[in-house]
Amino acid sequence: MNVERTNFENLRIYQLAEALADKIWEIVVEWNSFARDTVGGQLVRAADSIGANIAEGVGRWGIQDQKRFIYIARASLNETKHWLRRCFRRKLLTEEQIKLLKPVLEELSPKLNAYINSLGRKKRDLQPSTINDQPSNI
Repeated sequence: MNVERTNFENLRIYQLAEALADKIWEIVVEWNSFARDTVGGQLVRAADSIGANIAEGVGRWGIQDQKRFIYIARASLNETKHWLRRCFRRKLLTEEQIKLLKPVLEELSPKLNAYINSLGRKKRDLQPSTINDQPSNI
């Protein structure tokens, strides 16, 4: 069985995750040291983890293993959203910065779910057939 390998850098979900992480970095790096070292560090790590887990998942051979890493990427996206909410409430993020990040977040979330579903379809497609492919001796 030969499973087609995908270059993670060509995946739209990876490109979105990378764009989100870069935008967050550009914002956080400007904060004062206390904010940067506390919630800023958590936010950057969570955002960076999305793309890292997508890349690692694509590098795995088994569909279940790939799926597991994409689930982790989705969890990291949720963590990123949590930290963005905390930062906004603490007035570390402006409305304008949220407007900059929101379209990426809104596109990435459903695309991650769609990618997970596509891996589920791949797994079903790779299941052995229940029909006996051997000719009968009748």
